Amino acid sequence: MSAPEQTAAQEIEFDLLAGWTEDAVRELGPEYAIPAGCRGSGSPSDLAWLAEALLIGPETWVADVGSGVGGPAAWLADHFGPQPVCVEPMRGAAAAGRRLFGLPTVVAGAEALPLTSGAVDAVECLGVLCTIPRQQRPAVMRELRRVLRPEGGLGLLVFVASGPLPGPLPEGNDFPSEEALTVLLLDAGFTVVQTMQSDGLGQAPVAWQERADAVDELLARRHGDDPRWQRAEEQTARISRLIGGGHVRPLLVNARATG
Repeated sequence: MSAPEQTAAQEIEFDLLAGWTEDAVRELGPEYAIPAGCRGSGSPSDLAWLAEALLIGPETWVADVGSGVGGPAAWLADHFGPQPVCVEPMRGAAAAGRRLFGLPTVVAGAEALPLTSGAVDAVECLGVLCTIPRQQRPAVMRELRRVLRPEGGLGLLVFVASGPLPGPLPEGNDFPSEEALTVLLLDAGFTVVQTMQSDGLGQAPVAWQERADAVDELLARRHGDDPRWQRAEEQTARISRLIGGGHVRPLLVNARATG
């Protein structure tokens, strides 16, 4: 895929849909905000596992890199007490998240974080790495390492490939193998502490899933005839087929900065 095509796909998935999602939450109610904002970024059990692994508490300085509309960061603030800093490259998503959750949010890419070296105790980066071209990943991982204090924690949700992937592939995604991911982390100055396969939404509470579904249904009613919505739905379907076929799996990673 060319760079312009990749950018267009990501603008639909991470920017345009963010504004539509914000509008849907405004209509449905604030209790829908976090389930809507976490779609594609992990279930409550995933988020809890990462928070416990990273030893996050009210005094922990946390950065959520590639925060989208801020659902995971808001969940973390509600359940573990910190006030995460959200870093999101798409302006529409960053603005929607700031309005929905009121968390500190800056617009920036993961390759140039506007944070002081050693500024944070923990970094979360959920569903982001496979949207970054592989040649750019080493620089991104070094940047995540730079902003962490010594022995700080990194929590990832990465969709990893088990081998060659059947098409059609999702636009703008490049799924690393677990082995390549481990090498990437080691080269950037991390030690992998633990990994665990995500359950997706298999263990999400019924109320959580019902609220996420209600947002999707409202978006489909409002925008179902829009080619951009149809393109986003095809993107979701392609990823789902890869996961359902065992070609790609969501992996939670707890790593620690070394050196």
